[in-house]
Amino acid sequence: MSDLSGLRERKKARTHEAIQEAALRLFRTQGYEATTVEQIAEAAEVSPSTFFRYFPTKEDVVIHDALDPLLFASFAEQPAQLSPIQALRASMAAVFGALSPDQLALEFERQDLIVGVPELRARMLDDLATTFRGFAEALAARVGRPADDLAVRAFAGAVLGAGIAVWLTASQGEEVSVFMKEFDAAMAYLDDSGLRL
Repeated sequence: MSDLSGLRERKKARTHEAIQEAALRLFRTQGYEATTVEQIAEAAEVSPSTFFRYFPTKEDVVIHDALDPLLFASFAEQPAQLSPIQALRASMAAVFGALSPDQLALEFERQDLIVGVPELRARMLDDLATTFRGFAEALAARVGRPADDLAVRAFAGAVLGAGIAVWLTASQGEEVSVFMKEFDAAMAYLDDSGLRL
């Protein structure tokens, strides 16, 4: 039964990815506003109803971040002797380092869309609450405190805020390596400044 369940989950993940990839390709060639859900579904070779099973809205197909769960899992697996910031830096390097050039290009294309389309940017800022909760929970598990502990929330907010500062000030079309270098430098700054938990 677990093999069948695993197969189903992998199939769902592939469909999810195929829909998002098709959408991003169409947004690149036609523009975000001009692209319809029906066109995305056709390009991904699924029905519009299947699209809506995976993504409630057209915005969601861009906002969906498949890397967050990978980052949280990698963060949990980092050696215990690393500080939380060191573990996060190692996780970012591991997850982004494992992506193919095409996957990296797609991820940064998604990021450029979010920054460049006002309604997506506003929606992403709303969705940061989910990312914050996920990071706070992973952080709390790592340090053995509850996720609602004020110190955990403040630490998570400082780290997330530094990441947002890098993301919002990145130039559209910026090289992945430049963004990653700036993100890592921001995390090193927090670490060197004595942010501890």
